[in-house]
Amino acid sequence: MATTTTTTRVKKKILFVMTTLTVLLGSCSATIYKVGDSDGWSAKDDTYYSWADRKEFHVGDSLVFDYDGNFNDVTQVSGALEYQFCDSSSPKAVYKTGHDVVTLTEPGFYYFISSNHSQCSSGQRLDILVTHDPSRPLPPPPPPTKILPFGKMYKVGDSKGWKVYNSDFYYKWSEEKLFHVGDNLLFEYANEVNDVLEISGDLEFKFCDPTSPIAVHKTGHDLVKLTKPGVHYFISSETGHCDAGLKLRVMVAPALPKFSPIDRFFRWLSTFRHHH
Repeated sequence: MATTTTTTRVKKKILFVMTTLTVLLGSCSATIYKVGDSDGWSAKDDTYYSWADRKEFHVGDSLVFDYDGNFNDVTQVSGALEYQFCDSSSPKAVYKTGHDVVTLTEPGFYYFISSNHSQCSSGQRLDILVTHDPSRPLPPPPPPTKILPFGKMYKVGDSKGWKVYNSDFYYKWSEEKLFHVGDNLLFEYANEVNDVLEISGDLEFKFCDPTSPIAVHKTGHDLVKLTKPGVHYFISSETGHCDAGLKLRVMVAPALPKFSPIDRFFRWLSTFRHHH
């Protein structure tokens, strides 16, 4: 009898744990949204604004784009101006399978358009705001995949610092240099009347649009590490400053190879043998 009672209690405990886990997993589960519902992904005026306006998107959710891959695509663009003007010239990602699943991996604004300009202008575009769901646990930070090399330090503008000069001053300053992943930019300025915004797209840079920054720096002595290859854009958000030339565009190359002492010895030795 005692054995039967103990077994029953164990079974109840196991059932309770399984039920609790089921509830927790259910509350933490992500949502999959089919973009446009039954309409799918096509050129229809205001369809996607109305579709997205009724929903809350969270990190971990997924978007499913269904369409004819022979005549259409999904282009993710980086900023609000690329979205507004249907500019697909510098996409963040392009999908062409006809059944694309895009997982929303981080909070912020996401912009999707068709690369067909006429279809995008006719309404085939989607912008959404993604936030963290407070009912879901925050994901742990990803493990470090690599250690950035110790790079060079560049004081932006050299002795002039970060302030308004002639319109092409910072263009000429950056064109004379070769930047690599791991390098650092030092912005020095009077923070009472200035700041540094890192922005995401070429159109935002061209038109001095500060509305969707990647990062904002306001200390007056800002050190920005270049962590990714590609084009990086910086502007001032102060009225008239960017239009007067206070903006910086830098092209960042992959990190320079790092040689061990043994590698350096053999490279030196091969050079020595070549010359002798």
